[in-house]
Amino acid sequence: MPKITYIENNGTEHQVDLPMGATIMEGAIQNDVKGIIAECGGSCMCATCHIYIDEQFLDLLPEMEEEENEMLEAANAPRQNNSRLGCQVRVSKAMDGIIVRVPEKQ
Repeated sequence: MPKITYIENNGTEHQVDLPMGATIMEGAIQNDVKGIIAECGGSCMCATCHIYIDEQFLDLLPEMEEEENEMLEAANAPRQNNSRLGCQVRVSKAMDGIIVRVPEKQ
């Protein structure tokens, strides 16, 4: 299983093994990563699973769909070039070692 490192805004790290096909958001919720709220349960309707993917891993992610792009415009934390919604990023074997940072607010 790919290992994902979540870094909370306060610096707390969680290294989690996630099954392939799970989303970054699901892994955060199931492993008590603080700062990922996921109000809509993963249906790309709220932007409360906004995350920052470390730059060196961006090429491993699927392209952002229009719906995710629009939701990120409504995110409470500043949108950056490495912003994604955790509910829209499914874990693949290639993502082993990926680092995900949680913004200060959702």
